[in-house]
Amino acid sequence: MRKLCPTDREDALDTVLEVPIPEEMYSGPVAGMRNWLKSQMFDKASEADGCAAPSPAASGPSRTIAARNAELHLLLKLGAPLIPCPVPHDRAFSRSIHDSSIQASTAKYIIQQYIAATGGQVALLSVESMYALGKIHMSASEFHAGMEDEGMRPKGNSEYGAFVLWQKNPEVWYFDFIMAGCKLTHGSDGQVAWKQSSIERSHVTPGPPRPLRRSLQQGLDPRATANLFSDAMCVGEKDINGDMCFILKLDTSPTTLRARSTSSVNMIHHTIWGYFSQRTGLLIQLSDSQLLSMKFTRARRAGNVENSIFWETSMESIIEDYRYINGINIAHAGHTTGTMLRYGEGSVNHKLRMVEEWVIDEADFNLWGLTQEYFILPSDIRTNEEDA
Repeated sequence: MRKLCPTDREDALDTVLEVPIPEEMYSGPVAGMRNWLKSQMFDKASEADGCAAPSPAASGPSRTIAARNAELHLLLKLGAPLIPCPVPHDRAFSRSIHDSSIQASTAKYIIQQYIAATGGQVALLSVESMYALGKIHMSASEFHAGMEDEGMRPKGNSEYGAFVLWQKNPEVWYFDFIMAGCKLTHGSDGQVAWKQSSIERSHVTPGPPRPLRRSLQQGLDPRATANLFSDAMCVGEKDINGDMCFILKLDTSPTTLRARSTSSVNMIHHTIWGYFSQRTGLLIQLSDSQLLSMKFTRARRAGNVENSIFWETSMESIIEDYRYINGINIAHAGHTTGTMLRYGEGSVNHKLRMVEEWVIDEADFNLWGLTQEYFILPSDIRTNEEDA
């Protein structure tokens, strides 16, 4: 990972990059790195052409480039989803495993084993902040007509990227993600979650503040994982790569689904499953499935007709290479497979498949000086909130 960029002056110190660049993203000479960075769209405004969506009037090479950038933007979004629901505050560390149904009591017992496997209650409760730096290798298929997997092959070249995650607690975090010249920034101050990218202005994410899925799918936050599944049910067992696992299932409540819906988007369901090893007690796999409908109006001779398109997104993450850092056992590698389905009246059925491999390069806990001020909202969102 390249963390420094040479300056133009020989007597000046190198510039520290906000998000380090994987070696696979830049293979040119060190002296030319500064010019290469200037050519990227990392910090440019949303009106820039570099990561813009294709215009209906565009044709030829312009439309090809714009379509390519739209694909990269989709990969960025798939790389930074939120978990289905808010995380209860340390409920896993205070609730009794008794006075519940067999499924709920079994789930609580499994979570107690997970807490012990990741460092124990004292170590996890001592965590006040967290930092992680990692790199990603992603590829996606074409939007394939039909609902079958046959014919879905990766398109073009795969992309390398990098991310930095700063977290104060599960609802207070800041995430930078760059890939192939595009950048996505996602954050939450504990009250409002927001995001912005190379082609989008800052906007608020509907619903209550929730942790980033990446902090759980990569095994970086055992405390949040334990609290999230404190209300789950044990629904069975499954063999994951030769490791027998308990399956814990958690459905998003109707109240949270309504809070995440808007006038044009209706959240129908969002479910998450955790697969915990019976041998080690660790989280081995994290899966979730989300279904939403989007309303749109089509012009017909008899008048405008309102239809709905359904988007179903499923993600499955394998979590590997657990290692201790400051007494806490976290994962350092893994891979995620995601599938997007689009179907509905007036829409041709399409399917897209995404594959991601990730490696944690650095991680640490209880960072000195990381205060709430580091997680304030972008200025335009603060202005809109004040006006509202």
